[in-house]
Amino acid sequence: MDRNNIKTVILLGLLGGLCLGIGAVFGQQGLIIGLVIGLVFVGASYWFSDKVAIAAARAVPVSEAQMPQYYEIVRDLTARAGLPMPRLYVSPAAQPNAFATGRNPKHAAVCVTQGILQICTWSELRGVLAHEISHVRNRDILISSVAAAIAMGITFLARMAAWTGLFFGGVGGGGRREDDNMFSLLAMVILAPLAAVLLQLALSRSREYEADRAGARLIGDGEPLASALSKLDMAARRVPMPVPREMAALYIVNPLQGRRISFANWFSDHPPTAERIARLRGREWARGL
Repeated sequence: MDRNNIKTVILLGLLGGLCLGIGAVFGQQGLIIGLVIGLVFVGASYWFSDKVAIAAARAVPVSEAQMPQYYEIVRDLTARAGLPMPRLYVSPAAQPNAFATGRNPKHAAVCVTQGILQICTWSELRGVLAHEISHVRNRDILISSVAAAIAMGITFLARMAAWTGLFFGGVGGGGRREDDNMFSLLAMVILAPLAAVLLQLALSRSREYEADRAGARLIGDGEPLASALSKLDMAARRVPMPVPREMAALYIVNPLQGRRISFANWFSDHPPTAERIARLRGREWARGL
């Protein structure tokens, strides 16, 4: 089992444990409900995390007849990488961006936005797609997709716990027990979304640098991706994108950086774009070849 698969097992175990922990606040019956919810969330996070990401992007599949150049580039890149052809999608988002998702190379999907098709040349898009195919080859897509699904699950569970606590908190002769339960729920509401953000932070930065390096090696040139990143970073600051915070780490550049006031701006789950460009143009990717 490779390192990413081990991390995925750990993440799924933590999600299940969190569900049990929230359920335990409500006693034995809550523990059983937490177990059931945990099993559902763990299974869904593994099997359907790619579908969650695609749905969140409002992406639609495209055929080779509709976008022959898109298919031609990805087919060439996957042949070079020794990978099967992924499913190809296009999101209607105006912000130029892209991501890859899926639980393994045989069940991978690549998505680009309408915005990136409008501002990038096909050479630049090739650099972007080489980056995404490298995520697939490095098997980053499973852990990133699962992490995104888990982050959404954590946020959902925190909100559900808050709603349940508020609804039932005043029922019955609470006393000390009721106060303890409400304190636990308040802690979950505050800390669980923060844990989701930190989870994404821990998984993103090194993967992006490595995918940049591997993508440049795949096509033998770092300039197409460097040029594309420069355009994407500037455009992402001007053009908003209605993507859930938990899904932001999937994208090649942070889709939320244009928000003026946002919890997302407290942290950065992407490495600095200027540093990525400098590494690509400094030919760091070519060292050791």
